[in-house]
Amino acid sequence: MAIKSIIDPARLERIEFSNDEIARYSRHLIMPEVTLEGQKRLKAASVLCIGTGGLGSPIALYLAAAGIGRMGLVDGDTVDFSNLQRQILHGTKDVGRKKLNSAKDRIREINPNVQVDLYDEFFTAENARRIAEPYDIIIDGTDNFPTRYCSNDVSVFLKKPNIYGSIFRFDGQCTVFAPCLGGPCYRCMFPEPPPPGMVPSCAEGGVLGVLPGIIGVMQAIEAVKLIIGIGEPLIGRMIAFDALKMKFREFKLRKDPKCPVCSENPTITELIDYDQFCGIPQAKAAEEEEAHVPHITVQELKAKLGRGDAFKLIDVREPYEWDICRIPGAQLIPLGQLAARMSELDSADEIVLQCKSGARSARALMLLREAGFSKLANVEGGIHAWADHIDPSVPKY
Repeated sequence: MAIKSIIDPARLERIEFSNDEIARYSRHLIMPEVTLEGQKRLKAASVLCIGTGGLGSPIALYLAAAGIGRMGLVDGDTVDFSNLQRQILHGTKDVGRKKLNSAKDRIREINPNVQVDLYDEFFTAENARRIAEPYDIIIDGTDNFPTRYCSNDVSVFLKKPNIYGSIFRFDGQCTVFAPCLGGPCYRCMFPEPPPPGMVPSCAEGGVLGVLPGIIGVMQAIEAVKLIIGIGEPLIGRMIAFDALKMKFREFKLRKDPKCPVCSENPTITELIDYDQFCGIPQAKAAEEEEAHVPHITVQELKAKLGRGDAFKLIDVREPYEWDICRIPGAQLIPLGQLAARMSELDSADEIVLQCKSGARSARALMLLREAGFSKLANVEGGIHAWADHIDPSVPKY
């Protein structure tokens, strides 16, 4: 599906280049598909990048290097050590800084000619229109469903292309949702979100560090194609990438004639409560219910271990997490194996359950309680709390 540039030709009349810029973009200018005209379109264009993490890093870096005139960055997070394996906008010296600040510094190093707008907030129904309105293209670099549905809907309402990417472990996807250009939207493919917790985030399931580089660069390429008006954008097509097999597969996407947002008779005509739509309040309620299970602090656990109290400390994490770190004296029974291995436990014993943060062990406690165990406690904060308050030599992951 070849298309024309999304940039109004009238905007190019105001675009000029210094000699330094001509030298900077010279490899573009000598390409017959780009030329000075295409580079002017890039400089005239504005792109909103939602997220400055794994996907946002290559998106922002390559679009800045390509000569995008204006870039908006949306992120309310700070840099953590666990980000550095894939979020190449940020460095070790940036740990603890606002991601937006380190991102802007890095972009300015790449290309000081780019106007960088910062939005130190998370993208929600309350601010989406205000933030997205000034930009030509929306690029979604996030990993949560409320933001994906929100960015999709506001893009449909404002008639802007939404360049989508997602990553998990070794797999990635990329497409362009653009009903304004004749293609489908995100809701055409996923009318309803999955149940909360059904699809793990990168923080829960992990991601190969180089994978977002591949998918993020694909998103950046799609933005450049839409702006210059070259090639065949991924409108109505999705590319799925398997890093383990090094294979790309293409899937056709079709508009849903009954789509609640982009059909001729939409049932959703304004931004909604996306947390509610994705079941976040219900999930939080379930977490609060789990939080009411009997618990002990890591300080109390240390005291019990120090006194030599008779109890079983059960770690319900996965074996590969156990290999990273463990609390001395713990026994490993992964949560997924607990039902089949309950016979290894005695209901007469006091049992203390522990995981990474306390969530999985709370679920394990409820399973044991339903099976008739009564002398149960959950370690509040899990092994991360142990690292924070008891033994700082224990690594956090």
